[in-house]
Amino acid sequence: MPTDFTSLRPDIAACGLYCGTCRKFRQGKCPGCRDNAKANWCKIRQCCTAHHYSSCADCTLIPLEACKKFNNPIAKIFALVFRSDRPACIRRIREIGYDRYASEMNLSGRQTIRK
Repeated sequence: MPTDFTSLRPDIAACGLYCGTCRKFRQGKCPGCRDNAKANWCKIRQCCTAHHYSSCADCTLIPLEACKKFNNPIAKIFALVFRSDRPACIRRIREIGYDRYASEMNLSGRQTIRK
C-alpha cells in the first residue's frame, strides 16, 4: 500500500539513493529530496509524490526497467559518472525494507550500491 512520501525516511531518496551518508545532509545543509521543495526538476520525485510512494520501491504500476522517469538520460549519466546502480538500490529496498536498507548503507558509508 502506498505511503505518504514525506512520512517515511528523509534519508532515503525517491530513487533509492541513501542521503544518510552525505556530508551536506548530515550537517543539515541539504534536506534530501523528500523535503526539498527546490527539487521540482526531479521527475522521479514528482512521480513518487503524486502517487504517495516513499520511493520507486513502492511502485507496482510499471516494471522499473520500463519506467522512463526512472531510466531517464540524466539518470544514465549519473550512473556512469558515479558508478551508481540505482535499480539495485530499489531492488534491495524491496527485498529487505527501508530500515534495514538504511542500516546497510550507513554501515557501508555509501550513498548507492556500486556497479
